[in-house]
Amino acid sequence: MSAMTTTDAQHQQLDQAVDQLPVTATVAGELFAVADALLAQPALRRSLSDPSTVAERRADLARTLFGGKVDDLTREVVATAATGRWSDRGLTRAIERQGVRAWFRVSQAEGQLATVEDELFRFGRVVAGDPELELTLVNPGAALDRRRGIVERLLTGRTHPATVALAVRAVGVEHGGYPDQIERYLELSAAAQQQSIATVTVARPLDQDQEARLRAGLIKQTGQAIVLHVVVDPSVVGGIKVELGDEVIDGTVGGRIHQLRQRFS
Repeated sequence: MSAMTTTDAQHQQLDQAVDQLPVTATVAGELFAVADALLAQPALRRSLSDPSTVAERRADLARTLFGGKVDDLTREVVATAATGRWSDRGLTRAIERQGVRAWFRVSQAEGQLATVEDELFRFGRVVAGDPELELTLVNPGAALDRRRGIVERLLTGRTHPATVALAVRAVGVEHGGYPDQIERYLELSAAAQQQSIATVTVARPLDQDQEARLRAGLIKQTGQAIVLHVVVDPSVVGGIKVELGDEVIDGTVGGRIHQLRQRFS
């Protein structure tokens, strides 16, 4: 496990502060809009993250700038974020992170968190399995609105509104592939619930008993609650592959054959 950085600590501190505030879908959407505004206006971004200005003055400035333009709760999240010490674009990323977490909190309040997490995971897998679609979504030569529109059309009416909002937002990643960004979003949700994510690849779907026994074993191993994402892939023939953080346990037939080949090569 990697050591926590100063930025990680700042994010956690902001998470804890924002979690004391109520949240709505309006707030979640507005936080993304504020992040976009900061990204598009360097002067505004710098004024709210200027380390030479006292933290409370930066918070007051945020309240003044966004007063009457966004929900009062959105304004308070931005003001709270502005009290932190961020790099030039760090404040933008911090507010966007809160937008992501807000959408998960909204779905959790509705009792739909598991549904949203599963829908996001499945869509990430769909994109990962379609090179043409993934290339389209990360193509910097195509207009961002057009790329996001593709995702919106694919998911609207078929998935939870939070799934749509997060899947659309993931198109605007600054680095890495689209499925990687979806995975980062899911990790944020898991961390907020003090859970670990285990991606399980099997040849055939697990029944309830098998899934329960697997989850119990992973909970015993990690000491944390586990979110299982099950991928059915007939090409593995048999066995099971578990990816848990940086650890990979490959007990599939294909994995064992590969290990034997390496041993005797």
